[in-house]
Amino acid sequence: MTLTGKQKRYLRSLMVTETAVIQIGKGSISDALVLQTKETLLAREVIKIKVQNNNDEDLEQLATELAEACDAHLVQIIGRNFVLYRRNSEKPKIVLPE
Repeated sequence: MTLTGKQKRYLRSLMVTETAVIQIGKGSISDALVLQTKETLLAREVIKIKVQNNNDEDLEQLATELAEACDAHLVQIIGRNFVLYRRNSEKPKIVLPE
C-alpha cells in the first residue's frame, strides 16, 4: 500500500503539534532503535522522530533506511525531524481518508 497525497496531508496535520517520541543521536540505525521504533509504531501508528544535531549522516537516507527496516511509510521530512506511519492491522487507531 502506498499513501496518497491526501493521506499524507492528513497524517502531517496530526503530527504538527506532537513532539518527537524517538531521538537519534550520534549512532546510526541499530537493532535496538529499530525494535523501539516498531514497538512505538504498533502502539501509536504514526510517530515523529528527531535526529540530533551531532548526527552527521544524511537525514533522507537515515529516514528511508529506518522506514524500510520497520516496514513503515515515510510521510514527511522537515528540518531534523521525520514522520513514519505504519497501520496496526489488529487494532487500527487512525482512519485514513480515501
